[in-house]
Amino acid sequence: MSSALRIGATGFALIAVCYGFARFAFGLFLPQIDSELGLGTSLSGVISGGSFAGYCVAIVASAILTERLGARAVAVGAALVASIGMAGIALAPSPLILAIAVVVAGSSTGLASPPMAAAVAAAVSKGRQDLTNTVINAGVSAGVALSGAIALAITGQWRLAFGAFAAVALLLAIAAAIALPAASGSGRSGGLPPMTGPVLRLISASFLMGTASTALWSFGGQFVASQLDWGSTGTGLLWTCIGVGGLVGALAGTLVGKFGLDCVHWAFLGLMAASILSVGLGLGLGPVPTLVGGTIFGAAYVMLTGVYLIWGTHALPGRPATGLMVGFLTIAVGQTVGAPLFGFLMAGPGVEFAVICFAAVALFSGAFRARSAVDSALA
Repeated sequence: MSSALRIGATGFALIAVCYGFARFAFGLFLPQIDSELGLGTSLSGVISGGSFAGYCVAIVASAILTERLGARAVAVGAALVASIGMAGIALAPSPLILAIAVVVAGSSTGLASPPMAAAVAAAVSKGRQDLTNTVINAGVSAGVALSGAIALAITGQWRLAFGAFAAVALLLAIAAAIALPAASGSGRSGGLPPMTGPVLRLISASFLMGTASTALWSFGGQFVASQLDWGSTGTGLLWTCIGVGGLVGALAGTLVGKFGLDCVHWAFLGLMAASILSVGLGLGLGPVPTLVGGTIFGAAYVMLTGVYLIWGTHALPGRPATGLMVGFLTIAVGQTVGAPLFGFLMAGPGVEFAVICFAAVALFSGAFRARSAVDSALA
């Protein structure tokens, strides 16, 4: 098996478990968790924001540790942290314990991505790196789609689902230890990245996209549960559509190579804004606009994360783990801000106002461009 295929398959699975299960499945099961533990809209937003905050801390630590220790050790650690956090969610007896477990589980996603970028840079030929990185990144979609299918199969059993997810993450830790390259780190960290124009624009764009995305990641399940009265079946269908749509994100490297980073960026920000409006405001039109909107959202989100991954690794070509960290960290900072903000807007001015505001934020992200420094690296 080639290095690209071995690393790509392992990374795809790791990202699927850490993102699809450990981080985003909380939004899928939120209506059921809320019903049992009595969280309420505002507290749900704060807990979701806490998960994103844990991610922010973890992804910085992961970039530093990957440069010091190498990819394998950090990737195995990510899977173990995911397993511990999801086991805690499955067993949580109170909102406080649940909140701690959600933060631990969510932090695994921050740990997972930088070592995979470093593994690709170390062991995959340069011409296949963008494709391999974006295929790995599309594991988010597979995890989300699978968690939606599991929610449909075990209706209402959120504790059982998270227990099963924890077991899968434990098995993946073993697989990562076997499959990933044993290359060690340099023993030191490169410190803060230089704040060049492409890096600063990446930070701005990814922050705004991350903020906008929480409209559906944190509250999509609440939309369909409260306004369409779909219950767990409806939220499972929505999550499955989001995950299936996100598989398009595996094409990010190909599309960027053909049309340019800025063109792909603008196009999928427009689709993200449209999907937020479709799911948030189209509920009265029945299930079709909602499910189509979810599919488009999944495609847009994973494609955009692939765009920021490429942007970051080319803006900092000598430090791929840190380049990825910059974009993904600021996505999470935006999500940390966005989740509680959307919850408060939803509880105050109302759903329609919150949805329109967050769709506008997605569009505004397109004001920031990669420009020539990154485009020339891609040429």
